[in-house]
Amino acid sequence: MAVHEHPHRRPGLHLPSFRGTRTASAAEPTLSEAAGTHAVAAYSLASLRLLTGFVFLWAFLDKTFGLGYATQSGKGWIDGGSPTKGFLGSVAVGPMESTFHSWAGDPWADWLFMLGLLGIGLALTAGVALRLTAVAGTVMMALMWVAEWPPARHLSDGSPSMSTNPFAEYHVVYAVVLVVLAATAAGDTLGLGRAWAGLPLVRRSPWLR
Repeated sequence: MAVHEHPHRRPGLHLPSFRGTRTASAAEPTLSEAAGTHAVAAYSLASLRLLTGFVFLWAFLDKTFGLGYATQSGKGWIDGGSPTKGFLGSVAVGPMESTFHSWAGDPWADWLFMLGLLGIGLALTAGVALRLTAVAGTVMMALMWVAEWPPARHLSDGSPSMSTNPFAEYHVVYAVVLVVLAATAAGDTLGLGRAWAGLPLVRRSPWLR
């Protein structure tokens, strides 16, 4: 079987293909831009995580020590005040109105609420256990959403509820933020997420991630 050489092919020095060079050099900025976009997204999510963590931590500190913002000075938890009595006791609409009234001021409700604020705030700040945090935070936000009951246009006494949206208010936004932070492993940047994920217990139980 004879081997035929291509009539236009000549032995010797072959010049490189400029088309391939142009393609490779054109691809380099694209990869660089992708890396830059990924870094911006990672730091943006980390910033969102830290800010959200501060929201929960500040609520815990203010309700504990009465820093004069949502909780007046001298009426903090350490002063004998109840973190849940004011909020749950003032629920004036919704299917759980009477239930929330019965919970208001109970020690178990105070402890559970305050430990939730502290745990969620610390986990977000450190960037660890974000999946557990998302579940716990979503449950807390769902209960607070029911307490606010945005779908109602009027309160139980007939007065306007002043609700501006029947569904999407800030508790829903916080819940979605927590889920997004957990789904994107936002604790890996500016946090201890990678070190946490490397622990033997967490490797064996990914739901702790």
